[in-house]
Amino acid sequence: MIWIDVLVQGILLGGLYALFAAGLSLVFGIMRLVNLAHGDLIVFAAFAILLITGTLGLNPFLAALLAAPLMFAAGWTLQRFVLNRVLGKDILPPLLVTFGLSVALQNGMLEIFSADSQRLSVGRLESASIDLGVVTVGTLPLLTFASAVGVIFVLNRIFYTTALGRAFRAVSDDPTTASLMGLNPKSIFAIATGLAMVIVTLAALYLGMRSNFDPSIGPARLLYAFQAVIIGGLGSLWGTLAGGAIIGVAQTFGAQINPEWQILAGHIAFLVVLLIRPRGLFPRAVD
Repeated sequence: MIWIDVLVQGILLGGLYALFAAGLSLVFGIMRLVNLAHGDLIVFAAFAILLITGTLGLNPFLAALLAAPLMFAAGWTLQRFVLNRVLGKDILPPLLVTFGLSVALQNGMLEIFSADSQRLSVGRLESASIDLGVVTVGTLPLLTFASAVGVIFVLNRIFYTTALGRAFRAVSDDPTTASLMGLNPKSIFAIATGLAMVIVTLAALYLGMRSNFDPSIGPARLLYAFQAVIIGGLGSLWGTLAGGAIIGVAQTFGAQINPEWQILAGHIAFLVVLLIRPRGLFPRAVD
C-alpha cells in the first residue's frame, strides 16, 4: 500500500515540474531558444506575488492574477527588445544573454529581498487533504497537478484552434515565408515569451505555496524543467507533463528507499530515458 501512495505522490509532484517546464517547452518549440534564466524568472515571479500579497493584503491566488499581466509585459519586452536581437542560426548568443540575465536576476533579488527564505501562506490549504480510500492526497498537490493539466490543455487548444496558434506554428516552421504573408515574427515571438511568463507566474504561485524559496534556487528549478522537457521530447507539451511525472515518481521512490537519494533518483531516471530514447518519449517539432 505504501508504494501506491509513493507513486501517487510522485505523479502529483510531477505536476509542479510540468508547470516549471511548460513555459520552457513553449519557447523552445516556437523559437528553438533555451532560456537559461527560466528558473530565476520563476523565482522572480514568486517574489512579485509575495510583494503584492504584502503590499495589498491579498491572498496569493489574487496576487498571482495581478502579477500575471506584469510578467507578460516583462516577457514581451525582454523578447522584443533583447532576445530578438540575438536569435539566429547560432545558438550561442541567446545562451550567453540568458545566462547573463540569470546572474543579474539572482544578484538583483539577493540585494532587494535578501537571502532569507520566504513562503506564500495560504492557511489551511497548506495542510488540507482528501481521503481517496486507497491513498490520502494533499489538496494543494492535487490542485497543482490539475493546473498543470489545464495549462497544457489550454496551450494545445491555442496552438491548434486559434489564429494565434497558426501564427506560432507558421513563424516556427519558416519565419521568412511567414513574414511575406503579413506576419511579424519578432512580434509573434514576443507574444510567445509573454505567454510563457504567464505560465511562469502560475508555476511560481505553486512553488511559493508548497515550499520555501530564496534568490538562489532558480538554477535547480531550471534543471527540473529542462529534464522534464528533454524526457517528454523537445516541443511536446503533453510529453512535458509525462516527463515531469517521471522525475517526480523517481524522486519519491528514491526518497522512500533513502532520503538522501531523492534528487539523485530523478537524475538517474533522466539518464535512463535518454539512453533508451535519446530524442525523448514524444519528440515533436511543436505540440
